[in-house]
Amino acid sequence: MKSRKVGYAPGVYDLFHVGHLNILRESRHFCDFLIAGVVSDELTELAKGRPPVVPLSERLAIVQSIRFVDLAVVEDLGSKLEMWEGLRFDVIIKGDDWKDTEKGRNMERSFAPLGVEVAYLPYTKRTSSSMLRRLLDRELDDY
Repeated sequence: MKSRKVGYAPGVYDLFHVGHLNILRESRHFCDFLIAGVVSDELTELAKGRPPVVPLSERLAIVQSIRFVDLAVVEDLGSKLEMWEGLRFDVIIKGDDWKDTEKGRNMERSFAPLGVEVAYLPYTKRTSSSMLRRLLDRELDDY
């Protein structure tokens, strides 16, 4: 009996856009069962210096409704390794903006002894939540 391969695609998923959809759709190429980790408001604010525009409960509902996602969970622990301890995924999927960076190499080193593959997908350069947020902030300033 073949065991299923579990993938984990963490992200903030704020101001859900086509880049998020691309990551979730393409993540299915690496696994049979996809878990999307939706980063908590608190962790997002720590990492980015400000909270997401869309509250966690709504981001979680949006991501869970995507047909490529089998399970959406809140990522509210301090590290991806702590999330792995609870979820036991086989592959973690990130945008290629992490590839060949210090944080990407650290993640690869951390997961290698566990046999967890780190897979990278093309980052959608033309659309990002940060870009959308800057545009919204500019519009509000002009309002």
